[in-house]
Amino acid sequence: MMKIVKPRVLVVDDEPGVLKALQRGLRAEDMDVVTAADGPSGLRLARTGAFDVVLLDIMLPGLSGYRVLQQLRAENVTTPVLLVSAKDGEIDQADGLDLGADGYLVKPFSFVVLVAQVRAVLRRAGPDASRGTLRLGSLEVDRALRQVRWDGTEVPLSPREFGLLEVLVSRAGTVVTKDELLRAVWGEEQAVTRNLVEVYVGYVRRKLDAVGAGALLRTVRGHGYLASDAQLDEVM
Repeated sequence: MMKIVKPRVLVVDDEPGVLKALQRGLRAEDMDVVTAADGPSGLRLARTGAFDVVLLDIMLPGLSGYRVLQQLRAENVTTPVLLVSAKDGEIDQADGLDLGADGYLVKPFSFVVLVAQVRAVLRRAGPDASRGTLRLGSLEVDRALRQVRWDGTEVPLSPREFGLLEVLVSRAGTVVTKDELLRAVWGEEQAVTRNLVEVYVGYVRRKLDAVGAGALLRTVRGHGYLASDAQLDEVM
């Protein structure tokens, strides 16, 4: 059984100081943090489904937080979203919640309160939150059905191969080390080495190559493996 990794948080805010402070603070709370500084970038990252919660500012360049949230829900991305805004009016909060937000924080806010809200959202989401579909370009990883599709064509994977690809796509845009893959996919099994990770990455890559999706899985020499595409590369 795959082990749960750190909660993955996407922070979307156009204020560099806020991004830096939240990134530093949430990492200190043992969370994996990815940031975006505008609406379109935040949407590209969030629509992958690879995050446990999104902290989304409303006033963003390119695309407002409201529109980002609206688009995510229209695409059936169910990742919990906490809206963050300097607007404290009841109508503003009601609009956000009506669009599908899971909470609303008013700036300036206490970091302690923010962390409490994030943890509360994660608790409410429960284990089913990790069962949604992951998307990377035309690749879909359906975690509930344990199926992988590329442009609608199913990619047959063994349970172990699926587990490995699931971990990589669930952390799309981030390098995952061999040790992290060992812990997540093989757990505490004995006599499992890093070489086995290389073997299984090879298996998965060949099956992705067969459908034209091989470029999504890359080796970062000396560090590990990365699942990404051109759009995600641009954002990250």
